[in-house]
Amino acid sequence: MKKRRLGNSDLFVTELGLGCMSIGAEEKAARKIIEAALEEGINYFDTADLYDFGENEKIVGKALKDVREQVIIATKVGNRWTNDQASWRWDPSKVYIKEEVKTTLKRLGTDYIDLYQLHGGTLEDPIEETIEAFEELKAEGLIRYYGISSIRPNVIREYVKKSSIVSVMMQYNILDRRPEEEVLPQLREHGISVVTRGPLAKGLLSDKLLEKVSEKGYLDYTYEELSEILPLLKKRVAASRSFTEVALQYNLANPTVASVVVGASSPAQIRSNAKAVNSNPLTDAEVTMIKEITKASMYKEHR
Repeated sequence: MKKRRLGNSDLFVTELGLGCMSIGAEEKAARKIIEAALEEGINYFDTADLYDFGENEKIVGKALKDVREQVIIATKVGNRWTNDQASWRWDPSKVYIKEEVKTTLKRLGTDYIDLYQLHGGTLEDPIEETIEAFEELKAEGLIRYYGISSIRPNVIREYVKKSSIVSVMMQYNILDRRPEEEVLPQLREHGISVVTRGPLAKGLLSDKLLEKVSEKGYLDYTYEELSEILPLLKKRVAASRSFTEVALQYNLANPTVASVVVGASSPAQIRSNAKAVNSNPLTDAEVTMIKEITKASMYKEHR
């Protein structure tokens, strides 16, 4: 599987990454999914301390122990479970980040994290203090690089100006093209990569298409609009290939994107997603067609 450089780092991530939140808490089943990912050549695994109260990190760490030097482990910090684990609160403080990283390293069974990401962010955060925490962790050798997971343009701009982030994780897909106008050009200008999540738009952009459409629609798209757009995209762009291919290749057509992180609940899903990523890239004409169809269909102002 092809790899792309993550920002200005020396990390080269596969074009398809595994979003580990979806692998479940049953270790044997989860391990089979991770092993299938490794067999397909995937080297990028994304987890978070929040998932399954940290159990996800433990499962990922165990499954990757024997290939630790060949893979890139990304995890996240900032959401803090309450003592009763009934809810969590946001804590981007330096004290918490520097303490939590130790717990995460122990769960992962490793002495370093390749990519440590802030799991959110607001303008009200002590941003300079947060950045200082990540920079100190880099200097201490506990993390190799850091980034943020955010969909907020104003927050992203602050980190672009003030930090040495190498990546931003954000939702991006054919139906949610907001990043194209708001942040992708800026990140590319500064040599920062995007790692995308939600590329299949909750299944709307898979071959199941309208089976996944809710009466509530999706983002600004109504049910009626989606009922018109999705078949049109299928007819114009995905007539001779799977819609999953089109969706994943659309993300990869943007040069700012380093990896598309997709969840999987079975080895079969991993193999299907890998096939889609290894397929032929979209042509310029296909990308233009996709943009025209979505733009013509209520691509609203705040998008």
